[in-house]
Amino acid sequence: MAEETTQSGRATEPPTGNDLQREWPEVRLRLEQLTSRCTVLEEEVRSLRRLLERVIEHRQKSHGELVLLLTGLVSKLPIQDVGTFVSRLVEHNTHVSDILTALGKGQADAEMARPPLLEALEETKNRLREAAREAVRELMRLETPLEHEMLQALVEEPERFFTPPVVRATRCFVKGQVPRERIVRQFGEAALFCFQDMTTDPKLNPRPKPEEIALAFRPDAEELLSRDETLSAEQKTGLLDLLRRIRQSRGESPDALAQRETFTRLSFILDLLHFYENQSTEPVDVVFAQRLPALLEQVVFARPDTVLSEESIKKAESLLALVLSPEHRLMIINNVGKGGGRARTLKFVLRLRAPESTDLDVVVLDFVRHLVPSGGRSTPAVSDWLPILRLVPVERQKKVLHALMGSERLPKEKARALATELAQALGLPVTELQAPPATLPPEVERERAWEQIQNQMLHHAEPREVAAAIRERLHAHYDADELRQSWLALSAVDPMTFIRVCSALPYGPDGKTDPIAHPALQSYVTRLMHEKYASVYQRVLNSLRQIYRLKPDSPTIHNFLAVVRWVDPAAAARLTADIGLPAQPAPA
Repeated sequence: MAEETTQSGRATEPPTGNDLQREWPEVRLRLEQLTSRCTVLEEEVRSLRRLLERVIEHRQKSHGELVLLLTGLVSKLPIQDVGTFVSRLVEHNTHVSDILTALGKGQADAEMARPPLLEALEETKNRLREAAREAVRELMRLETPLEHEMLQALVEEPERFFTPPVVRATRCFVKGQVPRERIVRQFGEAALFCFQDMTTDPKLNPRPKPEEIALAFRPDAEELLSRDETLSAEQKTGLLDLLRRIRQSRGESPDALAQRETFTRLSFILDLLHFYENQSTEPVDVVFAQRLPALLEQVVFARPDTVLSEESIKKAESLLALVLSPEHRLMIINNVGKGGGRARTLKFVLRLRAPESTDLDVVVLDFVRHLVPSGGRSTPAVSDWLPILRLVPVERQKKVLHALMGSERLPKEKARALATELAQALGLPVTELQAPPATLPPEVERERAWEQIQNQMLHHAEPREVAAAIRERLHAHYDADELRQSWLALSAVDPMTFIRVCSALPYGPDGKTDPIAHPALQSYVTRLMHEKYASVYQRVLNSLRQIYRLKPDSPTIHNFLAVVRWVDPAAAARLTADIGLPAQPAPA
């Protein structure tokens, strides 16, 4: 005990002068080393500071230039959309500048440096995960043929939905089949006798991989299982339960339809979540213009007899609400109903219910054209319109009825009577329908005018009447866009109509040459000879050759060639040679 006290006492004794003198050189050396290291670190900090300031300055300048470029692009949008987009760009630019300034002064904390867009993205991902969890619970409750362990794993790891085993399992679920690997894993190879191979084909797929083979229960599977003695009672019970669930999922019962609807909803959610997790590699157009619109249609029309109702529309809107960007939501809606029918009606109803409908006037006109049969031979029934219009907000119901009154597909009297009857059934004031029609954007008005002229040609109107309508339109609006739209209308009709209308275009009602016909025909002939419209040229040439074989002195050929020679002699010479006519003598 005394020794311990003595040792501890020696440890606490102050160093003597000799000790300090002996250790001082080492202490001085260490101090010099630390001083030099501190100097080097200070210089590195200054360099990093200068580099950070340069990066922040470059970031501010480049981001400001980017905002200016985007503002220039946005200014070309419809006037009602410019203010919203510019304000969002300015707000974003201000937020980025504040963050960079605070970062340069050393005042930015972690919360301030987090952009609102990332917060919204993270919140959207959490909502998608919760929606996927609910869909999985619903599938498990409905007793689908899918394995519960696999479904539960999708909640924890959504990316597993796109792995080959899960893809095969879900594909088999849709087709009423089951992967071979699952049967072998759960029941052993002894249970394969009650299945038939749906993958192996002697010609197309003679040696598939074992894990890629899909099986289907034989029609007499129950009888085969009852006679088998190799499987245990528990295995037989599991196979019979799997057979029952597969048959139930392939039926038309409410549970089977609910299974397919829930699975489609889960596919929509996981596909969207996969895009947000891999935005740098996933193409936007493939996700929002191809995959998600098809899934949305399947969710709404899961039942064969589904009619559009408030309930079915709510299902679609609940899925669209999970999409973060309004532009992506509109992309999904605009690509619904490509095949026509009730899915196309769903597209217009969703557009008219969407708050971010930018080109509302165009949507309303297209909606009316979709509901009114082409040609106007029969008046649409009020009972067909009412269930659809009741799904649209009241203010937009008025726009639809107002557009119906001005529709060119019905006579004015029938259109007005139908609109009035619909307004009375919807409880809308009829007097508001008498308001003057809303002015359309110039490009839409141009497209509608030339579409009407094209309809005249499609209904075999007199070439002189069509030529007069073209001249009248070009006299009222003559520019490059009008010539382009008129060419598109002419090139879309049959070649004989094209030939006769172009032949009649120069001559007015009094027989005199219209001065606007020469530049118009010159534009048409130039396009006709261009390689971009080789298909149009070939169709016109085939018609001229056929006429020449039947009647070499036909006035149709000579009138058309004379018109072409009037505006472009070289084009007329090429046409003459391609038809096989003798060459015309050059003018003196």
